[in-house]
Amino acid sequence: MSLEPVYKRVLLKASGEALMGGQGFGIDVAVADRIASDIAEARHMGVEVGVVVGGGNIFRGVAVASKGGDRVTGDHMGMLGTIINALALATSLRKLNIDTVVLSAISMPEICESFSQRATLYHLSMGRVVIFAGGTGNPFFTTDSAAALRAAEMGAEAIFKGTQVDGIYTADPKKYPDATRFDRLTHQEVLDRGLAVMDVAAVALARENSIPIIVFSIHEKGGFAEILTGGGLKTIVSDN
Repeated sequence: MSLEPVYKRVLLKASGEALMGGQGFGIDVAVADRIASDIAEARHMGVEVGVVVGGGNIFRGVAVASKGGDRVTGDHMGMLGTIINALALATSLRKLNIDTVVLSAISMPEICESFSQRATLYHLSMGRVVIFAGGTGNPFFTTDSAAALRAAEMGAEAIFKGTQVDGIYTADPKKYPDATRFDRLTHQEVLDRGLAVMDVAAVALARENSIPIIVFSIHEKGGFAEILTGGGLKTIVSDN
């Protein structure tokens, strides 16, 4: 394992559920602080970091649609959830003296800056962690799709997908203890096998832009930095 990071600019995708910790809802500040410390460690290594965080700990738009409600309204509510999470994570990073900016796909200038590729590249060049909020700004798209889109726009060398387990398995290892973990897959193999690590649109967009997806456990303290330097347990999705 090299002490130098393998990637210099990355996009970290964390689920909203990861911020809940042991709670059934909302944000566990201790967990947000721990994830922030992992991001700070990456920044101290000189890695430029963009972050997309989901909103499932607060609200899921599909929940409205499943009960006969309007999907568009539900997705807008979910986007607001991602903004709450982004602000919480930014607060945790700033406690560690990590210069951080939140860029939202939904304009709300009193709360955070609006997203643009130009603003993203400027803030990255200034050494800031950029947290992308509000998903893509459009209904019917997941935050996984937002992660792949923002990764392409910022010129990320890889998408780091932080999950509940340490990689992609043949089945859910929490339900099926005999499930086996993949070390490497291609984007097409993920699509062909129907492996639910990211949605189809996100995997396809990453493939089209030749962006590897690295799946690891978001719950391992120091795991992000370890994998950045070539170690740790993970699954690499890449066509190279």
